[in-house]
Amino acid sequence: MDKYRKRSIAKLWIAGAVLMAICMATETFAQNTATADNLSTTVIAVTEQTATEEAAPDTLGELINGLNTVWMLLAAMLVFFMQPGFALVEAGFTRVKNTANILMKNFVDFMFGSLLYWFIGFGLMFGVGGFVGMPHFFDLSFYDGGGLPTEGFLVFQTVFCATAATIVSGAMAERTKFSMYLVYTIFISVLIYPVSGHWTWGGGWLMNGEEGSFMMNLFGTTFHDFAGSTVVHSVGGWIALVGAAILGPRIGKYGKDGKSRAIPGHNLTMAALGVFILWFGWFGFNPGSQLAAASTADQEAISHVFLTTNLAACAGGFFALVVSWLKFSKPSLSLTLNGILAGLVGITAGCDAVSPLGAVIIGTICGIVMIFSVEFIDQVLKIDDPVGASSVHGVCGFLGTILTGLFSTSEGLFYGAGAGFLGAQVFGALVVGAWAAGMGYLIFKGLDIVHGLRVPKRVEEEGLDIYEHGESAYN
Repeated sequence: MDKYRKRSIAKLWIAGAVLMAICMATETFAQNTATADNLSTTVIAVTEQTATEEAAPDTLGELINGLNTVWMLLAAMLVFFMQPGFALVEAGFTRVKNTANILMKNFVDFMFGSLLYWFIGFGLMFGVGGFVGMPHFFDLSFYDGGGLPTEGFLVFQTVFCATAATIVSGAMAERTKFSMYLVYTIFISVLIYPVSGHWTWGGGWLMNGEEGSFMMNLFGTTFHDFAGSTVVHSVGGWIALVGAAILGPRIGKYGKDGKSRAIPGHNLTMAALGVFILWFGWFGFNPGSQLAAASTADQEAISHVFLTTNLAACAGGFFALVVSWLKFSKPSLSLTLNGILAGLVGITAGCDAVSPLGAVIIGTICGIVMIFSVEFIDQVLKIDDPVGASSVHGVCGFLGTILTGLFSTSEGLFYGAGAGFLGAQVFGALVVGAWAAGMGYLIFKGLDIVHGLRVPKRVEEEGLDIYEHGESAYN
């Protein structure tokens, strides 16, 4: 019995030992499994973190490009909105019988100009080349926007081209054949503006800052036109002056004694609204030329340009009001409106480079000079410019570009930087102005000889609306 009991106890001990060994093995396996799971989780987490870190720069870059693209297109919308501003100013400063003609021209130069600039002008301006870029005919693949969509940059540049074309309309208003307006719009959109634009914004010789380039050798610096005092406004203004001179004055503008007679516009309310719209649109024209808004530096630059643009407009309008009051004994609304535009045109070249005080001085000078320029062109040169486009855009665009050479805080003569930059500004403004005026003369003179620029006397006297378009703006 004792022997049997001893065997039973031994079996129990063996069973217990086996059970304990199984439990220990199970616990060890569970621990190893948990460790493996933790290791696997850690590896997955590290892998996901690494992937996130690798993807983060791309996401950030996309956000930056997206913000810059939205800013550029918003600015393009504001510049496009300047088209109705030009239309209202031009229509308000002219007679009621030509209103439909003027409104039609402001629609056409944008529609026609956009198609032509997309077709060939963009390639001529931004394509590779010396004197002019290589035309690419509808193909935009040649251009690398540096992160910005090429199509968006094309739209942005198109609205600037349309501005240059529409400036000419005002100076030649009330006596130009509509068909001839279409023809010279072609030349502006596909030849005059893109070529001088290539010299400047298209990376051409006037803004080539490489060592050994023409401008660096001659002046030690390059031409500067941030948003287009010369590239856009002066080009349009000089073409307008030449066109108005070749076209001749409106019937009744000058008496037999040669003295100028005022031909009042039919609606200064409309003209004033147009100036407000242009002033608003200029906040896309100048700040939008920064083409970026994502970084702190971009935001500061845009804010600075907003401020200088607005101050110049206010100074130009105010001092035009004061001078007209002193000169004519009455504060002139029409001259004040043009003074605002003169200040805006003048600051456009250096809005990024001058101080707020410099902007006020530039606006003041342009607003005052505009009054005397209008008088000189009208009474001395005997050139009939119904809206003062030649003075506002041509003279003040030229003047504002040169004043940038004086008031630039980094390179200006008045800030101790020497005369090199001033020389570059004068040279660039003269070269582009000579190109625009010279080509304008050849085009207008050729059209006048071949087909005739001017409507017949009866059409001019009774109004272009009915004879050119078969309808009137007012019924």
